[in-house]
Amino acid sequence: MKSGFLYSDDNKRYHTQNYHLRHTFGSKVAKISLDAGFTCPNIDGSKGRGGCIYCLNGSGSASRDSLESQFYTIKEQMTKKWETDKFIVYLQAHSNTYADANTLERIYSEVLGFENVVGMSVATRADCIDESVADLLSEISKSTYLNVELGLQSVFDSTAKLINRCHTFDQFKKTYDMLYKRDIKVCVHLINGLPGETRKMMMESVRTVADMDPFSIKLHLLHVLRTTPIAKMYERGEFQTFELFDYVSLICDELEIIKPETVIQRLTGDGDKEYLISPLWSMKKFVVLDEIDKEMERRGTFQGSKR
Repeated sequence: MKSGFLYSDDNKRYHTQNYHLRHTFGSKVAKISLDAGFTCPNIDGSKGRGGCIYCLNGSGSASRDSLESQFYTIKEQMTKKWETDKFIVYLQAHSNTYADANTLERIYSEVLGFENVVGMSVATRADCIDESVADLLSEISKSTYLNVELGLQSVFDSTAKLINRCHTFDQFKKTYDMLYKRDIKVCVHLINGLPGETRKMMMESVRTVADMDPFSIKLHLLHVLRTTPIAKMYERGEFQTFELFDYVSLICDELEIIKPETVIQRLTGDGDKEYLISPLWSMKKFVVLDEIDKEMERRGTFQGSKR
């Protein structure tokens, strides 16, 4: 049953990534995550060590296969799951603009040349893009579908310091503006539930980012994963993770203040089941999404209804 929301042709009351891609390309598009072997400036010592305190940073099973091998292995799995012949390559692991423009151009050209690839998403940090890299991304965006994903997590510098992000919100804004003025699609990542953050602070992060008019937003749920620094904080009782219905309520509040045009790429997250300590309910992703749908319907609201 249609929700009545402008950017929906099903029961969703928010602007889903699935809706956006289907209406952009005319059919289902699958995302293929690849590991191009990048690192981050808060891992390699140029700004810090250890990475963000919630990241596994290599403790998981990151692939060391070639990009081509990774792509065709995952593509085969995807085509068994969905009937699709269109793919977006997602350079996901760490900061995928953390190199000189010539190196990046070689990597980007390779993955964009794989069979049936219609675009690319590049996950990175605001301090890993300079003018030359922004110019490269701008040129790519003129010839294919491109989405640059910036991991912000919170607009509060006190939180950034705690999580070892190693760059400020002002630095983020500078890079965001650099991309925005080049008409590059930007997706901003935020995390709900970071240590020390109140509900009011989480709402302020979403409100601030929404007012910057990004093309899309990802709202993540904090996962506590074994072997990470944040796991030790959790075990010492320094913070608590969300209960399901508290999280659902917050997400609905956040959706209500995001512009309807903004694409919502994510509302929860998939923590590595081998490492996940809390919240265990997050493993039931479709239950979480269903509860969000039901709460929006109960309220009678839509994305952007309280802007």
